[in-house]
Amino acid sequence: MDRAALADFLRRRREALRPEDVGLPSGARRRAPGLRREEVAALASMSADYYTRLEQQRGPQPSEQMLASLARALRLTGDERDYLFQMAGHNAPASVSAATHVAPALLRVLDRLSDTPALILSNLGETLVQNRMADALFGEKSGYTGLARSEIYRWFTDPSERLRYPADDRDRQSRALVANLRAAYGTMGRQSRAGEFVRALGKASAEFAELWDRHEVARRFEDHKTLIHPQLGPIELDCQALFTEDQSQALLVLTAAPRSEDYEKLQLLAVLGHERFPADTS
Repeated sequence: MDRAALADFLRRRREALRPEDVGLPSGARRRAPGLRREEVAALASMSADYYTRLEQQRGPQPSEQMLASLARALRLTGDERDYLFQMAGHNAPASVSAATHVAPALLRVLDRLSDTPALILSNLGETLVQNRMADALFGEKSGYTGLARSEIYRWFTDPSERLRYPADDRDRQSRALVANLRAAYGTMGRQSRAGEFVRALGKASAEFAELWDRHEVARRFEDHKTLIHPQLGPIELDCQALFTEDQSQALLVLTAAPRSEDYEKLQLLAVLGHERFPADTS
């Protein structure tokens, strides 16, 4: 671990950012350039004291998970992220973990979306980051680990995952998710993480196995769908997706028609916060 290089790199990257670069209000005139240490710490979900000690060359060696959070908070490119890991005494992330490093270009767009649900997904259905409105609509996704990080895997293994969709739309959603995975499988190959999902789901779900045999392929995001919130009920939303150039990540933005009842429901989400979906007893 090169404490001096790590500290200097963190400070330089922090000073190069402006509040508006990460979706924060500019506020009053600042005495020093860039973000404050406590702002970076909050973005990376760590204590301000811990981050300060890193910049002062006296903190403990950060874990790989902590470094990944810092890379996201500081909007680092892939090369910058690898350098951060190396200065902290870790190998650069393997392809598996590197694939979940959020594309800075998508993050810049997400930072500017505060009044409507928006989230960034990997091509394997993993929620990489979501804004406050998406958290209110879908619930917090950061607690999942392993294969369960993917909404595709959860859809076929956890019945409660389907509760946010109307019953008559679940078959379509099943087909869409399998078609998404088939597209990723075609790009990534049999021995990739996509292949791991296919093998695991083929054993866990007869429904998945039947749909997989259909060979439907699509990076499919419906333009219009209905989602069910546990308190607000059905909400009709328009969905738009912005993909990275390599199609490995997508920013999904959900909006409702202005002045509609669904638009009013979206406004209430910020007040309600996120609600857990009740167990399906049907």
